[in-house]
Amino acid sequence: MKIMFASDIHGSAYYCRKMLDIYKASQASRLVLLGDILYHGPRNDLPKEYNPKEVIAMLNPLKREIYAVRGNCDTEVDQMVLEFPILADYGLFVIEGKTFYATHGHVYNQDSLPPMQPGDILVHGHTHLLKAEAVDTESCGQIKVLNPGSVSIPKGGNPNTYGMLENGVFSILTLDGEVVKELAL
Repeated sequence: MKIMFASDIHGSAYYCRKMLDIYKASQASRLVLLGDILYHGPRNDLPKEYNPKEVIAMLNPLKREIYAVRGNCDTEVDQMVLEFPILADYGLFVIEGKTFYATHGHVYNQDSLPPMQPGDILVHGHTHLLKAEAVDTESCGQIKVLNPGSVSIPKGGNPNTYGMLENGVFSILTLDGEVVKELAL
């Protein structure tokens, strides 16, 4: 099973288009969006080709393939125009026997963990900083923390990236297909 993870589109039609081209070419079975889909937020500059209406038109036809969680920039108004649920603060997935806790990252993150058990996987966006690491925690033992970075507004000198889970390996890739980081789960 192949699953694509992406975060922080922030209304960029340009980067959403590139992301969806990659998604379709990859033949992934699902696209997990980790929040901040339409709005750029007051702390960010407008991303390239900021056009939330075009992003809506690109994503809605894929409504049966998308799992999404709410980002700090996502609102009830956004839900009114998107045809797939986006207002859940988190999603739980069991993939190949591993539990994934998917969230945006503004509430739950490595420094503020949700209820987890050793071996669980926390996947989030929000920081726009890519990450794929095993982390030892006091509260729940060793977990994996994944962040695919940002599709449209990367920070910290990172490129525009997304994540792909395939055969038990989480890869973070640039939009040009270069593997930036990998972690066996």
